[in-house]
Amino acid sequence: MALNNTYDARLQQETAVGAAVQLLLLALLGSAIGLGPVGWLTGLVFAFATWAVLSRAVHRSRLRSFGPANRVTLGRATLVGGVTALVADSFESAPPVTLLVALTAVALLLDGVDGKVARRTGTSSALGARFDMEVDAFLILVLSVYVSTRLGPWVLLIGGMRYAFVAAARVAPWLTAPLPPSFARKTVAAIQGVCLLVAGAELLPRPANLAVVLLALGSLVWSFGRDVAWLWRNARTPVEVPVEQPQLLELAAR
Repeated sequence: MALNNTYDARLQQETAVGAAVQLLLLALLGSAIGLGPVGWLTGLVFAFATWAVLSRAVHRSRLRSFGPANRVTLGRATLVGGVTALVADSFESAPPVTLLVALTAVALLLDGVDGKVARRTGTSSALGARFDMEVDAFLILVLSVYVSTRLGPWVLLIGGMRYAFVAAARVAPWLTAPLPPSFARKTVAAIQGVCLLVAGAELLPRPANLAVVLLALGSLVWSFGRDVAWLWRNARTPVEVPVEQPQLLELAAR
Protein backbone atom coordinates (compact mmCIF):
# COMPACT_ATOMS: atom_id res chain seq x y z
CA MET A 1 0.00 0.00 0.00
CA ALA A 2 2.84 2.38 0.92
CA LEU A 3 4.52 1.68 -2.44
CA ASN A 4 1.30 2.43 -4.31
CA ASN A 5 0.96 5.70 -2.40
CA THR A 6 4.51 6.63 -3.40
CA TYR A 7 3.77 6.02 -7.07
CA ASP A 8 0.53 8.00 -6.82
CA ALA A 9 2.34 10.92 -5.16
CA ARG A 10 4.90 10.99 -7.97
CA LEU A 11 2.16 10.96 -10.59
CA GLN A 12 0.35 13.82 -8.84
CA GLN A 13 3.61 15.78 -8.81
CA GLU A 14 3.81 15.39 -12.59
CA THR A 15 0.33 16.83 -13.05
CA ALA A 16 1.13 19.67 -10.63
CA VAL A 17 4.26 20.53 -12.62
CA GLY A 18 2.13 20.61 -15.76
CA ALA A 19 -0.26 23.09 -14.12
CA ALA A 20 2.69 25.23 -12.98
CA VAL A 21 4.13 25.31 -16.50
CA GLN A 22 0.71 26.33 -17.81
CA LEU A 23 0.62 29.25 -15.40
CA LEU A 24 4.14 30.22 -16.45
CA LEU A 25 3.11 30.25 -20.11
CA LEU A 26 0.12 32.45 -19.29
CA ALA A 27 2.40 34.83 -17.40
CA LEU A 28 4.76 35.00 -20.39
CA LEU A 29 1.84 35.68 -22.73
CA GLY A 30 0.55 38.31 -20.35
CA SER A 31 3.87 40.14 -20.25
CA ALA A 32 4.49 39.79 -23.99
CA ILE A 33 1.14 40.84 -25.41
CA GLY A 34 -0.82 42.19 -22.44
CA LEU A 35 -3.24 39.29 -22.15
CA GLY A 36 -6.64 40.65 -21.14
CA PRO A 37 -8.88 39.49 -18.28
CA VAL A 38 -10.94 37.16 -20.49
CA GLY A 39 -7.78 35.51 -21.79
CA TRP A 40 -6.36 35.16 -18.29
CA LEU A 41 -9.59 33.74 -16.88
CA THR A 42 -9.98 31.27 -19.73
CA GLY A 43 -6.36 30.16 -19.44
CA LEU A 44 -6.66 29.69 -15.68
CA VAL A 45 -9.87 27.68 -16.04
CA PHE A 46 -8.19 25.49 -18.64
CA ALA A 47 -5.15 24.95 -16.40
CA PHE A 48 -7.26 24.06 -13.36
CA ALA A 49 -9.61 21.79 -15.32
CA THR A 50 -6.71 19.96 -16.97
CA TRP A 51 -4.96 19.47 -13.64
CA ALA A 52 -8.13 18.26 -11.89
CA VAL A 53 -9.21 15.83 -14.61
CA LEU A 54 -5.73 14.48 -15.23
CA SER A 55 -5.00 14.05 -11.52
CA ARG A 56 -8.16 12.03 -11.09
CA ALA A 57 -7.41 9.96 -14.18
CA VAL A 58 -3.85 9.06 -13.15
CA HIS A 59 -5.06 8.14 -9.66
CA ARG A 60 -7.64 5.77 -11.08
CA SER A 61 -5.27 4.34 -13.72
CA ARG A 62 -2.76 3.06 -11.13
CA LEU A 63 0.15 3.72 -13.45
CA ARG A 64 3.58 3.09 -11.97
CA SER A 65 5.10 5.95 -13.98
CA PHE A 66 3.72 8.95 -15.83
CA GLY A 67 5.99 8.09 -18.75
CA PRO A 68 7.80 10.16 -21.39
CA ALA A 69 4.93 10.03 -23.89
CA ASN A 70 2.46 11.46 -21.38
CA ARG A 71 4.96 14.22 -20.63
CA VAL A 72 4.97 15.13 -24.33
CA THR A 73 1.17 15.15 -24.34
CA LEU A 74 1.15 17.29 -21.20
CA GLY A 75 3.46 19.71 -22.99
CA ARG A 76 1.02 19.82 -25.91
CA ALA A 77 -1.83 20.44 -23.46
CA THR A 78 0.13 23.43 -22.11
CA LEU A 79 0.45 24.85 -25.63
CA VAL A 80 -3.26 24.24 -26.23
CA GLY A 81 -3.97 26.17 -23.03
CA GLY A 82 -1.98 29.08 -24.43
CA VAL A 83 -3.89 28.92 -27.72
CA THR A 84 -7.17 28.81 -25.79
CA ALA A 85 -6.24 31.93 -23.83
CA LEU A 86 -5.26 33.78 -27.01
CA VAL A 87 -8.48 32.82 -28.79
CA ALA A 88 -10.56 33.94 -25.81
CA ASP A 89 -8.62 37.20 -25.69
CA SER A 90 -9.24 37.75 -29.41
CA PHE A 91 -12.89 38.57 -28.64
CA GLU A 92 -11.68 41.70 -26.82
CA SER A 93 -8.70 42.78 -28.89
CA ALA A 94 -6.88 41.94 -32.10
CA PRO A 95 -5.07 38.64 -31.58
CA PRO A 96 -1.31 38.21 -32.16
CA VAL A 97 -1.84 35.92 -35.15
CA THR A 98 1.82 35.03 -35.53
CA LEU A 99 2.09 33.88 -31.91
CA LEU A 100 -1.20 31.99 -32.08
CA VAL A 101 -0.14 30.23 -35.27
CA ALA A 102 3.28 29.37 -33.81
CA LEU A 103 1.83 27.78 -30.65
CA THR A 104 -0.73 25.87 -32.69
CA ALA A 105 1.83 24.64 -35.22
CA VAL A 106 4.10 23.27 -32.48
CA ALA A 107 1.15 21.57 -30.77
CA LEU A 108 0.14 19.92 -34.05
CA LEU A 109 3.70 18.83 -34.84
CA LEU A 110 4.12 17.28 -31.38
CA ASP A 111 0.95 15.28 -31.96
CA GLY A 112 2.99 12.87 -34.03
CA VAL A 113 5.67 12.58 -31.34
CA ASP A 114 3.92 11.28 -28.24
CA GLY A 115 2.55 8.18 -29.95
CA LYS A 116 5.96 7.26 -31.33
CA VAL A 117 7.58 7.83 -27.94
CA ALA A 118 4.99 5.60 -26.28
CA ARG A 119 5.59 2.76 -28.73
CA ARG A 120 9.37 2.99 -28.64
CA THR A 121 9.54 3.12 -24.85
CA GLY A 122 6.85 0.51 -24.30
CA THR A 123 4.77 2.92 -22.24
CA SER A 124 1.51 2.84 -24.21
CA SER A 125 -1.56 2.96 -22.00
CA ALA A 126 -5.29 3.55 -22.18
CA LEU A 127 -4.80 6.74 -20.18
CA GLY A 128 -2.16 8.00 -22.60
CA ALA A 129 -4.32 7.32 -25.65
CA ARG A 130 -7.34 9.04 -24.08
CA PHE A 131 -5.25 12.01 -22.89
CA ASP A 132 -3.77 12.41 -26.36
CA MET A 133 -7.18 12.23 -27.99
CA GLU A 134 -8.81 14.76 -25.66
CA VAL A 135 -6.01 17.28 -26.19
CA ASP A 136 -6.38 16.87 -29.96
CA ALA A 137 -10.15 17.25 -29.86
CA PHE A 138 -10.05 20.35 -27.67
CA LEU A 139 -7.46 22.03 -29.89
CA ILE A 140 -9.70 21.44 -32.92
CA LEU A 141 -12.65 22.90 -31.00
CA VAL A 142 -10.69 26.03 -30.04
CA LEU A 143 -9.39 26.52 -33.58
CA SER A 144 -12.90 26.14 -34.99
CA VAL A 145 -14.10 28.86 -32.60
CA TYR A 146 -11.34 31.18 -33.79
CA VAL A 147 -11.89 30.54 -37.49
CA SER A 148 -15.69 30.82 -37.08
CA THR A 149 -15.29 34.49 -36.18
CA ARG A 150 -13.91 35.03 -39.67
CA LEU A 151 -15.81 32.56 -41.84
CA GLY A 152 -19.04 32.05 -39.96
CA PRO A 153 -20.53 29.90 -37.17
CA TRP A 154 -20.85 26.85 -39.45
CA VAL A 155 -17.12 26.22 -38.83
CA LEU A 156 -18.05 25.19 -35.28
CA LEU A 157 -19.37 21.96 -36.77
CA ILE A 158 -15.77 20.80 -37.15
CA GLY A 159 -14.91 21.27 -33.50
CA GLY A 160 -18.28 20.18 -32.17
CA MET A 161 -18.78 17.00 -34.19
CA ARG A 162 -16.71 14.74 -31.95
CA TYR A 163 -18.49 16.03 -28.84
CA ALA A 164 -21.87 15.55 -30.53
CA PHE A 165 -20.84 11.97 -31.30
CA VAL A 166 -19.95 11.35 -27.63
CA ALA A 167 -23.27 12.85 -26.52
CA ALA A 168 -25.17 10.70 -29.02
CA ALA A 169 -23.40 7.61 -27.71
CA ARG A 170 -25.00 8.18 -24.32
CA VAL A 171 -28.45 7.59 -25.78
CA ALA A 172 -27.33 5.13 -28.48
CA PRO A 173 -24.84 2.72 -26.82
CA TRP A 174 -24.17 0.94 -30.12
CA LEU A 175 -22.03 3.96 -31.06
CA THR A 176 -19.49 2.96 -28.39
CA ALA A 177 -18.58 -0.31 -30.13
CA PRO A 178 -14.95 -0.64 -31.28
CA LEU A 179 -14.15 0.33 -34.84
CA PRO A 180 -11.66 -1.39 -37.13
CA PRO A 181 -8.42 0.56 -37.61
CA SER A 182 -8.58 2.99 -40.52
CA PHE A 183 -5.78 4.99 -42.09
CA ALA A 184 -8.39 7.14 -43.84
CA ARG A 185 -9.96 8.05 -40.49
CA LYS A 186 -6.62 9.12 -39.03
CA THR A 187 -5.76 11.09 -42.17
CA VAL A 188 -9.08 12.95 -42.13
CA ALA A 189 -8.66 13.72 -38.43
CA ALA A 190 -5.13 14.99 -38.95
CA ILE A 191 -6.04 17.44 -41.71
CA GLN A 192 -8.63 19.20 -39.53
CA GLY A 193 -6.00 20.97 -37.47
CA VAL A 194 -3.88 21.78 -40.50
CA CYS A 195 -6.80 23.25 -42.45
CA LEU A 196 -7.99 25.32 -39.49
CA LEU A 197 -4.45 26.55 -38.89
CA VAL A 198 -4.09 27.62 -42.53
CA ALA A 199 -7.42 29.47 -42.40
CA GLY A 200 -6.59 31.06 -39.06
CA ALA A 201 -3.21 32.29 -40.29
CA GLU A 202 -5.04 34.34 -42.97
CA LEU A 203 -2.22 33.94 -45.44
CA LEU A 204 -4.64 33.08 -48.24
CA PRO A 205 -7.51 35.09 -49.73
CA ARG A 206 -10.87 34.60 -48.04
CA PRO A 207 -12.27 32.37 -50.85
CA ALA A 208 -9.24 30.07 -50.53
CA ASN A 209 -9.62 29.88 -46.74
CA LEU A 210 -13.29 29.11 -47.22
CA ALA A 211 -12.47 26.29 -49.63
CA VAL A 212 -9.86 24.84 -47.25
CA VAL A 213 -12.24 24.75 -44.31
CA LEU A 214 -15.08 23.37 -46.44
CA LEU A 215 -12.76 20.59 -47.53
CA ALA A 216 -11.96 19.82 -43.89
CA LEU A 217 -15.63 19.78 -42.91
CA GLY A 218 -16.65 17.68 -45.90
CA SER A 219 -14.01 15.05 -45.22
CA LEU A 220 -14.95 14.95 -41.53
CA VAL A 221 -18.65 14.47 -42.31
CA TRP A 222 -17.70 11.66 -44.69
CA SER A 223 -15.51 10.00 -42.04
CA PHE A 224 -18.15 10.25 -39.32
CA GLY A 225 -20.87 9.10 -41.67
CA ARG A 226 -18.90 6.08 -42.81
CA ASP A 227 -18.09 4.99 -39.27
CA VAL A 228 -21.61 5.56 -37.96
CA ALA A 229 -22.96 3.52 -40.88
CA TRP A 230 -20.49 0.70 -40.07
CA LEU A 231 -21.50 0.74 -36.40
CA TRP A 232 -25.19 0.68 -37.32
CA ARG A 233 -24.79 -2.26 -39.69
CA ASN A 234 -22.89 -4.25 -37.10
CA ALA A 235 -25.01 -3.26 -34.10
CA ARG A 236 -27.14 -6.42 -34.37
CA THR A 237 -24.50 -8.66 -35.88
CA PRO A 238 -21.36 -8.25 -33.74
CA VAL A 239 -18.06 -9.03 -35.41
CA GLU A 240 -14.57 -9.25 -33.97
CA VAL A 241 -12.39 -6.31 -34.90
CA PRO A 242 -9.07 -5.04 -33.58
CA VAL A 243 -9.84 -2.80 -30.61
CA GLU A 244 -9.87 0.88 -31.44
CA GLN A 245 -11.74 3.55 -29.54
CA PRO A 246 -14.64 4.95 -31.60
CA GLN A 247 -13.76 8.59 -30.99
CA LEU A 248 -13.17 9.77 -34.52
CA LEU A 249 -10.78 12.61 -33.77
CA GLU A 250 -7.97 10.44 -32.44
CA LEU A 251 -5.14 11.92 -34.46
CA ALA A 252 -2.37 9.62 -33.28
CA ALA A 253 -3.60 6.41 -31.75
CA ARG A 254 -0.95 4.81 -29.60
